[in-house]
Amino acid sequence: MQGLKALPLLAGLMVGVCDVAHAENQAVIRLPRAPGWLVETPAGLAKPPPADMKAELAEVKQVVAGRSAAEVMRARWWDTGGPAYRWNELAIEIMLEDFVTLPLAARHLALLQAAIDDAVAAAWADKRKFRTPRPRELDASLVTAFPTPKSAGYPSDYAAAAAAAAEILGHLFPARAKALAARAEEAMTSRVLAGVAFPSDVAAGREIGRKIAALAIARAKGDGWDAKWTGSVPQGPGHWRGENPIAPMAGTWRTWVLSRPDEFRPAAPPAFDSDSTKADLAELKSFKRTPKSNHRAIYWEVFGGARAYALWNQIARMKLLEYGAQFDPPTSARAFAALNVAFHDSTVACWDAKYAYWRIRPSQLDPDLKTVFPPPGHPSYPAAHGCLSTAAATVLAEMFPADREWLLAQGREAAEARVWAGIHYRSDIDAGEALGRKVAEKVLLRAFAPAKP
Repeated sequence: MQGLKALPLLAGLMVGVCDVAHAENQAVIRLPRAPGWLVETPAGLAKPPPADMKAELAEVKQVVAGRSAAEVMRARWWDTGGPAYRWNELAIEIMLEDFVTLPLAARHLALLQAAIDDAVAAAWADKRKFRTPRPRELDASLVTAFPTPKSAGYPSDYAAAAAAAAEILGHLFPARAKALAARAEEAMTSRVLAGVAFPSDVAAGREIGRKIAALAIARAKGDGWDAKWTGSVPQGPGHWRGENPIAPMAGTWRTWVLSRPDEFRPAAPPAFDSDSTKADLAELKSFKRTPKSNHRAIYWEVFGGARAYALWNQIARMKLLEYGAQFDPPTSARAFAALNVAFHDSTVACWDAKYAYWRIRPSQLDPDLKTVFPPPGHPSYPAAHGCLSTAAATVLAEMFPADREWLLAQGREAAEARVWAGIHYRSDIDAGEALGRKVAEKVLLRAFAPAKP
């Protein structure tokens, strides 16, 4: 976002207070570019605020005076992590409970987080434009539930995020729409209960969120996720074998950053009877499994497989809390959006390649190969763990530079664990990692300004 100043981050643990002498050794949080995902310029979506904010002050004071301890607790809960944080958490809870498939979960989360990002960015653009005071700036005796944010009050970024999230999640999960709308109202009114926003701040934020949500829902209706597969599994040596392949049309879905799903499609995999494939099979058959390697393989199958979207978003939420005030609301919202857009586009790109080549799984090619667990029901090349976890790790490594090596190591292990399990050739892993990095790099270029030390 233009006008936001970079906040320094130590490359290692911060102990005590940094002095100016350390500045040259600090890494810098990446800052969002101004263009949004659904709107080119996220500004001017709110009408002008009331001319006299003092007129609402009595209402805020009355609400604050009558609030309960439970309401204070809920206001603090909603305040945690910024406007996007709780909605990321709630959305993933819903998808895990409904057992949404990985490609579809990637689609839902990219749509949600891109819209929340735009809603928060739009609110902040108008905050800088109108520069209205917070309630406590007009009455210092007002007791707030938590420290008053330093940004201007109008419009409310929390209300913008909540309205957008509830509308979009209600569209994706119609049976939950009423409950989600109630959660959004609680999130929005909690800002007034906390004493940090006026009712007009919330109303303006709600309007912004609904405008952005309408754009997101219009996009969702035309992104191709519901296209029906009318093809058939190709026959012949070297082709994947099975029935009902998982999400064969996911490779045709509309992307956010890639110009087309096959923009980074890898070259064809080695032939099934090539020396390269024979070498890959030999590696799998000669790998000495241990309790540790089996444990890690199963870990990435369970938490980094069908639940990979939940794992990487959980890591993002954890790091946002650890880094704290170094991420303002627009930057934290953009972090969630970049992660999930990269996860989505790498999913589409990966599935495009899988169903372009239909590569046979190692244990199908050589039945003597015993796997730690059955391979998933889609073609082998490229490895989805390589594509998706590499993309996620690459984005988060840029967002959280003090944890860069750990994050990248997690991505590498997610990919490597598929070899330990015996379900992917080395060439699947290599192609997946290369694809995931390319997608992540394009998302980072689109989402953030270059880091300036």
